[in-house]
Amino acid sequence: MRAREGGFVFRFAPVTPGVLCCILALMAPLSARVPLRTPAPAGKPGEQDLTSDPGVQRALALLKDSVDATTQEQIRITEIPAPSFHEEQRAAYLKKLLTAAGLDVQSDSTGNVIAKLPGVNTEEIVLVTAHLDTVFPAGTDVQVKHDGSRLLAPGISDNGTGLASLLAVARAMHDAKIRTQKSIWFVADVGEEGEGNLRGMHALMEAYGGRLKSVIALDGSAVDYVATAGIASRRVEVVITGPGGHSWSDFGSPNAINALARAIAKFVETRVPDDPRTTFNIGDIEGGTSVNSIPASASMKVDLRSEQESELPLLERKLRADVQVGVDEEMAAARARSMTTGRAPLSIAVNVLGVRPGGQLPPDSPLLTIVFDADRVVGNRSRQERNSTDANLPLSAGIPAISVGCGGTSAGAHTLAEWYDPTGREVGLQRVLLIVTGAAGLAPPTNRGKVD
Repeated sequence: MRAREGGFVFRFAPVTPGVLCCILALMAPLSARVPLRTPAPAGKPGEQDLTSDPGVQRALALLKDSVDATTQEQIRITEIPAPSFHEEQRAAYLKKLLTAAGLDVQSDSTGNVIAKLPGVNTEEIVLVTAHLDTVFPAGTDVQVKHDGSRLLAPGISDNGTGLASLLAVARAMHDAKIRTQKSIWFVADVGEEGEGNLRGMHALMEAYGGRLKSVIALDGSAVDYVATAGIASRRVEVVITGPGGHSWSDFGSPNAINALARAIAKFVETRVPDDPRTTFNIGDIEGGTSVNSIPASASMKVDLRSEQESELPLLERKLRADVQVGVDEEMAAARARSMTTGRAPLSIAVNVLGVRPGGQLPPDSPLLTIVFDADRVVGNRSRQERNSTDANLPLSAGIPAISVGCGGTSAGAHTLAEWYDPTGREVGLQRVLLIVTGAAGLAPPTNRGKVD
């Protein structure tokens, strides 16, 4: 196998996936047999072998032994409701657990929970995040149900998996007394989903952006890919208002819902490019007060996304134009019924709810090398993908950032049918630990074993 420049270096012959699986099954512990190297501290010649480090070996073993406890903690976290803008109860629980794990924990004014594992260099930070919030509104049943090995609940994987893994890796690194060159901050952050508009990550970037050397977002379960590029997005709210009226006596008056429906019918026929991939979604519609009232208002929330940020203004202009056509057509219909005299016309308001920038990790980034080399150590293979996560913001600012899953399998994200199966999650947990440790770098031997 060819050695990569930067990150870890591997020197062993190539093997087929089947043979590799057999080999890995016989390795105990895995980290003691497969060399995984990262650059030595500044001023020190040579490389460090992470997998031969006693602290790393202990941490890997702790993660494997704590799989069941991690899953039980994930259930407890999931059952604490945390809609965007209302993460306080879940944040308090994570703060208590991270404090009990021995880390220096604080909360910022935005609501982020920050747990610090100091390195030799306290001015350089590797930021590890997992978002606290879910897309589900208050009142959603989040009690976890069991179906064989599957756990069923809204938010069980997105992001119950990330939060439980954040805690497990932080605890294992602390208990194993791993000492790193850069400091590692484990952050349970707010406002990643939807209209949260990455407000937790925005606060972290504003406060510490100059000190962030890499960002690793833990999101969901998938280990078959690593998100190295951020999908750009805009979230837009369209509100149409009118005079309203009685369904019988004012029949034919301009109807806000009719106008919105006309606009939607036009916009959903919009042709978007396959390359760069561009999408839209009308995710929320509201309007009216009763079945026998002409609605005085109607609104929709639209999600616009693209691999190429420059596509979004074009798509938003098309949306605005179609809304105007929908209103014009509804007003024309009202005039045809002679129902506009003395009545206020329909009006339009368009509000941008959030903007999420794109960005991409350079293909020669040492952080990407670290991910793929860690994959080989745990017997995993992953491809590069685009995603929309906390990593978008640092990527847009030129800070190396990725988003990774934490092991197990899942499906149904952002639906009430979401499920998670923890089988095999130790691979994801160990992979995360190796990536984080590789990004931070081991401290020189004389500084290890000491935890502030």
